[in-house]
Parts: sequence; structure tokens; C-alpha cells
Amino acid sequence: MPRGNMPRQPSRSGRHERVSRPVRVPAKTAAGPAIRDASPLPGNKSKATAAKKKSVPAYDPLSADRVRQIIAGLDQMYPGVTCALQHRSAWELLVATILSAQSTDVRVNMVTPELFAKYPTVQHFARLEPEQLQPDIYSTGFFRNKSKSVAGAARKIVSDFGGEVPQTMDELLTLPGVARKTANVVLGTWFKKNEGVVVDTHVTRISRRLELTKHDDAQKIERDLMQIIPRDRWTDFSHEVIWHGRKLCVARGPKCADCALEKLCHAADKTWSTVEIHRIAKL
Repeated sequence: MPRGNMPRQPSRSGRHERVSRPVRVPAKTAAGPAIRDASPLPGNKSKATAAKKKSVPAYDPLSADRVRQIIAGLDQMYPGVTCALQHRSAWELLVATILSAQSTDVRVNMVTPELFAKYPTVQHFARLEPEQLQPDIYSTGFFRNKSKSVAGAARKIVSDFGGEVPQTMDELLTLPGVARKTANVVLGTWFKKNEGVVVDTHVTRISRRLELTKHDDAQKIERDLMQIIPRDRWTDFSHEVIWHGRKLCVARGPKCADCALEKLCHAADKTWSTVEIHRIAKL
């Protein structure tokens, strides 16, 4: 037998046993060994990463800057506006606000001058039966319930508050026919107290179009608005949005081309737009 190592013989099965895979060695170049890893060195940033870092921040409809722009736009369009209901006292404003439910301010302003000429004080209303009041407020709609509310509120104000309209939210809410909307109108407009945001049909519709709330319920909408609108602007914001809903942002065919908020609004029913439309902006 020849000396030295014997070559490995193939197995009977025809396959070599314990054959390891060949190790790949990078080829050498004239400048030296080839670089094994082509990834960037630590500290170096690729162009893709840098571009990603510089991407535009996500859209936030409730950002403080956007809310400030909305308020500034409303101030520009409706400087110095106040409640459209005609009144000369807190009591007259309270009555007019009760009558405005499911009616228009124009209609209420047609009814109240004759009503207050016929019954000048809260004491006159307190002596009335609801049926006596119904013919005078018939055209405002829901006249039966409204007559009960006005007469009942007058009696309670005379008996419990010495004939003066109370100046706190809790006390106003004890009056028949008075909910937060009516109380906010009286407190904010007459007494200059920002206790809440008036949420009527215009405020509901426009605050949803501007993506300031996702709710339908008035109390939830008011809560959302109170969290993002500065307290000293609650009453003014309410009046301005209500006027905006009457003048430009009407329910059918909003006049978007004339609106100072156009670039901030992404509502799906815009009639003219220079910005992206958001289908989640409810109408």
C-alpha cells in the first residue's frame, strides 16, 4: 500500500458524506481587498432617510395654529357682530331665544316688538296663562310648548329671583324651557359671561365641516369647542359662526370662493376648493 493519505472514497449511496459548502472569499483588487458590506458607514445618512426626516408633519385639524387661523378669519369677515335677536333687556333676550327654537331670528324679530309692547315686563308675562300667549307667538312654531315655557319662566323669575333674570348657569337651567344653548346666549350676550359656547344648527354644521368636532350631540360639540377655543372668545366665536352660517357657509351651495376660511376647510361639499378634500369631514 502506498504511503500517504488515501483519497476519500465515495459512499455506497452515491453521495459524499460530510461535504461542507465552499467558503466564498471576496476577490482582491489592485487597491486592496474588496469591501464586504456596501451599507453606509455609521454617521452617514442616505438621501432617502434625509428626505423622510424632512417630510411634512401630519395634518392636525385641532392644532392651536389652525384654530388661531380660523378665529382670525372669522374676525376678519364678521367684526363686531353680536346676537341677531332684538332685545332691550335680559328678559326680552331670554324670551326671544326661547321663541327662536325651530324658527328663524327674522321671524322672531317680527313677533317680539308687538309682544313686548303688549306685555312690557316679566310680571305681565307671569300673570298670563299659556293659552293667552299662544296667538301672539303662533307664527314662530311649536307655540303651545313655547307659551308654557315663557309663562313658566316668568313665574319662576318673579317668585324665586325677585323679578330679575338670574346670572348663573345653574340658576338659569332651573327655568322652564331653558337649556344650555339659551343660557349661554343670555349669559354671553347680555351679562358678558363666557360660561359656554352656543351650539345651534349653524355651529353644529360648520364646526363639523371644519373638523373641529366629530359629534352630532350639542353637548358633546360644545365640550369639544370649549377645549380648543380660548374662553374669552366663546361668545364671540358663537356669534361669528352663526353669522357665517347665514351669510356664506349656507347649508346648500356654500359660497366657498368668498370665504376667508377656504384654505383651512377640507369639507366634501365645497363648491370651490384650492386644498385637498377630506371625505371624513362630515357635513
